[in-house]
Amino acid sequence: MKILKGAEVSAKIKEEVAQIAAGLQEVPKLAIIRVGENPDDISYEKGATKKLTSFGLEVESKVFPGDISDEAFKREFVAINADASVDGILMLRPLPKQINEQDIEKMIDPAKDLDGISPVNIAKVFSGDTSGFAPCTAEAVVCMLKMNDIALSGKRVAVVGRSMVVGRPLSMLLLHENATVTICHSRTANLPEVCREADILAACVGKAAMINHTYVKKDAVVIDVGINVDENGKLCGDVDFADLEGTASAATPVPGGVGGVTTAVTGPGSANVLGGSFVAMKLYGDCIDDMILKYPAAMKCAFGENPKGAYGQNGRKAPVTRMAVAAQLREMLFKAQRYAKEVEAA
Repeated sequence: MKILKGAEVSAKIKEEVAQIAAGLQEVPKLAIIRVGENPDDISYEKGATKKLTSFGLEVESKVFPGDISDEAFKREFVAINADASVDGILMLRPLPKQINEQDIEKMIDPAKDLDGISPVNIAKVFSGDTSGFAPCTAEAVVCMLKMNDIALSGKRVAVVGRSMVVGRPLSMLLLHENATVTICHSRTANLPEVCREADILAACVGKAAMINHTYVKKDAVVIDVGINVDENGKLCGDVDFADLEGTASAATPVPGGVGGVTTAVTGPGSANVLGGSFVAMKLYGDCIDDMILKYPAAMKCAFGENPKGAYGQNGRKAPVTRMAVAAQLREMLFKAQRYAKEVEAA
C-alpha cells in the first residue's frame, strides 16, 4: 500500500508558490485571526505561519483576548477586512460563544476569504464558479489526489461526512472534477457496502478509526481527513490505517497526511488562491491589452503611457485575486469608456 504523504505534496506547492510569487509585484500578505489562547489554535497558527513564511509569503497574526465582546471583535474585524495591505484572511474557528460567528461569515470580504466561509464563496463552490475559494481542507483533499496523479474523472467516490466544513464542499469539488460522488452519513443504510463500491473513499466523519478494511474496495484509494485522539491519547484519523494493508492501494496517514496540505493551501500558497492570483495577473494583463487595442487614446489619457502599471504606482497594489481583478478591470473599463466618449466629443 502506497502511503500518500502530505509533506511531498506541500513541497510541490512550495515550488509552485516560489515561481508565482517571483512574478508578482508585491508579496501577498495573509492575516491569521485568533481569539483566545486555545492550544490547538496556537499550534495551528504557528504551523501555518512557519510553512507559509517558508514559501516566501508574509503572515501577520491578529490575536484578541478570549473574552472580547461581540461588538469589540466586529469593530476590529472590520478594520482588518478593510486593510488594503491584507490580501487574505484566515480566521481560526470556532470563535468564543459570545461572538456571532455567522455575522463574521457574512462580513468577510469574499476576495480575502481564504478558508471559504463566506456565503458568497460557499455558493460559488456549489455552483461550480471557480472564482470563489473553497474550504481549505476540502481543497487539500483534491490537491492531494491530483498531485499524486490519481485520476478523478469517471471514478466513483464515497465521501463519509456531510458537514459544511469538509464533506459537502469536498463533494462539490470532486463533482467538478467529473467524479461520480456519493455522500454518506450517519443515516446511510449499509454504509460499509456503499463505501466498498467506491474507487476513492474520503473519510471526514470525526470518529476515531471508524473506517477499516471492511469499508474499502480492493485497490481503492483512501483519504483520511479526520483528526481525533485515541484512547491512548495519540493523534489518529477516522481510518484504521494499519488495517488497510492488503486492501487499499494507497492511503493517507494521520498525522502526516492531509493536514500538512491543508496548511499549505490555507494561505495564498494554495492552487486555488495563489494559483488564482497567477491566473488573475495574467487575466489582468490580457484584458488591459484588449482595452488598449479598443481604446488606445482613452487608455493613454486615463492611465498614462503604462496602463498595465497604473495599479502598481501611487501606492496602489496590483490585484492578486480574481475577484479583485474583476473589480479593478470594471473600474478601468468604465474610466476608459468615459474618456473615449470625451475624445469622440472633442
